[in-house]
Amino acid sequence: MASVLIADDHAMLRAGLRLYLEQDPAISCIAESATGAGTLEQLRAAPYDLLILDINMPDCSGIDVLRQVRAVHPHTRVLVLSGFAEQQYAVNALRAGASGYLAKDQRPEELRRAVHTVLAGKRYVSEMVNEALLSPGATAGQPLHASLSQREFQIMCKIARGRSVSQIAVELSISVKTVSTYRARILEKMNMENNAALTAYALRNELLQ
Repeated sequence: MASVLIADDHAMLRAGLRLYLEQDPAISCIAESATGAGTLEQLRAAPYDLLILDINMPDCSGIDVLRQVRAVHPHTRVLVLSGFAEQQYAVNALRAGASGYLAKDQRPEELRRAVHTVLAGKRYVSEMVNEALLSPGATAGQPLHASLSQREFQIMCKIARGRSVSQIAVELSISVKTVSTYRARILEKMNMENNAALTAYALRNELLQ
C-alpha cells in the first residue's frame, strides 16, 4: 500500500486527483499541498512513496522542489504533472530526477498507468521523451532549449522570469560568478544576445506561467 502526496496550487485539480486515486486499492494514504514550501515541509514530517508534483508552484519552480526532494528524500518517487507539453519541460524534469512526466490533458486511465509504473520503480515516459533523453543534444524537431543541461535550463527560466544574477545565486546557493558563467553559456548555446531574447523565447514556447 502506497502513500501519495499531491502538490498543486489548484484546489479543484487536487480534489479531482484525490477522488480518482482514492478508488485505487494500491494506495492507502493521500495528502495534499498547495505550495513548494508546504510540500517540502510535509515530506519532512512524514515519508511518502510518491509525490505528484505540478511543474509550476506559486512560491517556487517545480524543478527547484524536485531537486530538493531528490537530494533530501531519495526514496520518494516523483511524478511530474504539468499543463505544459512534453517537449517543453519533460526532458529537463526527468534529468533532474523525476520518475515520470505526465501532461494534464491525458486521460485518467493514463494517470493510473503512470502512478503504478513509477511506484513499481520504473520510469514513465512517452516514446518521444525517451528518444530525447537518449540524444546528447537537440535534434531536428526539438526546441532550442533541449540542448541545455538541467541546470542551464533551470537558470534560463529564472532569467526569463526577470530574476537578477544575484537573486539566482541566492536561490540556488551558488556564486554570482557561476551564474554569470551559466548565463553566457546559455546565450551561446541558444544563439541569443541578451536576457530580453531569452524572455521572448520563453514566452513563445510557453515556458513561463
